[in-house]
Amino acid sequence: MSSIAKVGKFRWAIVSLVALATIINYIDRGALGFLWPEISDDLGLTKTDYAIILNVFTFAYAFGQTLFGKIFDWIGTRLGFVLAIGVWSLATVLHAVATGLASFAVFRAILGVSEAGNWPGATKANAEWFPINERALAQGIFNSGAAIGGIVSAPIIGILFVFLGSWQATFIAIGLLGFLWLVPWLLVYKSGPDTHPWLSEEERQYIITGQRNQDTNEVATYAPDSKEILSRKESWGVIMASFFLDPIWWLFIGWLPLYLNETYGFGVEEIAIYAWIPYVGAMFGAWFGGLLAQNRIKAGWTVNKTRKSVITLGGLIMLVFLLLTTQAATPFVAVMLMAAILFGFQTAVGNIQTLPSDFYSGKSVGSLAGFAGTAAKLAVVGLNFLIPIITVNSYVPAFIVGAGLAIMTVVSVLILCPDIKPLKPKST
Repeated sequence: MSSIAKVGKFRWAIVSLVALATIINYIDRGALGFLWPEISDDLGLTKTDYAIILNVFTFAYAFGQTLFGKIFDWIGTRLGFVLAIGVWSLATVLHAVATGLASFAVFRAILGVSEAGNWPGATKANAEWFPINERALAQGIFNSGAAIGGIVSAPIIGILFVFLGSWQATFIAIGLLGFLWLVPWLLVYKSGPDTHPWLSEEERQYIITGQRNQDTNEVATYAPDSKEILSRKESWGVIMASFFLDPIWWLFIGWLPLYLNETYGFGVEEIAIYAWIPYVGAMFGAWFGGLLAQNRIKAGWTVNKTRKSVITLGGLIMLVFLLLTTQAATPFVAVMLMAAILFGFQTAVGNIQTLPSDFYSGKSVGSLAGFAGTAAKLAVVGLNFLIPIITVNSYVPAFIVGAGLAIMTVVSVLILCPDIKPLKPKST
């Protein structure tokens, strides 16, 4: 224990900054939903318009996942985050001058492409800065940024709206947060762990030697091109698990404010009071999934058994509470059940997001994370088209769809990823 204490903790400062970027990411993207009652009244926009704008964002986000997966591999983690957060912060500010469906769609498209970079970038930073036994926890800390963003975005946006008096000024204020984040990022993230001047030699060696899979005593060194990545069933396990899982999260990110508005007649202020609660569950789920994986690996479980067990547990939690949500009688009961759903989601997703670095190394990690992210967002697009159709009378059908997606997530990993360990080139 004393030897671990001597290692140093600079790597945790890196993941904390990435988590902070994720909080800002969620404040920026969530503002539209929270402010929509005011925007729709002001500009005469409809629920169908909202679905269109949401899908423009999601299409752009899907494209941005693959694009930024490649960009991070090309220019590195440091500059990749500078580009992503700089562009998405500018796009958020531009929302203030939107006047209708077309202009909102354009600004949401820019926001979607650039915000997508946060995810392959985080996966790449995790692979570079953490040993295998800490990756799920590091991913959990990063993912908790999404949950914390969901928690704080509702009250922050509600307070800013009341204080500033308009949705336009609110967009400008939250857009400035990302530009402020660039200052500590550029100061702290000088390079990767191999050459970072602030990193102790003990911590540097701890990171490098800890990237060896304890089951096989191998370091992931296989870094194939995109064609080879997509020829492996394990890659498709990651892609399909992301495809089925991500719509569950976005069911709440995109539609929770409208659910509260339509089901209970809530306005901006009332939505702000309730909408943060599910993300508390998500925050604890992100930590729980990471800590559980770390604990099991330290206890001697294989990486394969650990990942599959934690992902399956998260899937079961989502399944049970999605079905219970169909019977929610009050808004408080509903958001508490949703907190349990997002707890299960984050328990699973952190371990799914570590799979690219379990299988591959180097540039392939960001590429596979990008492919998985694109597939996930295309699934979300389908969900967003479906929601207005199946929720005419209630949101119960949406929760039933979510339960089916939870099952398919687990099945994808169990079938397509038979042994989670560093892959080798195919024999020729």
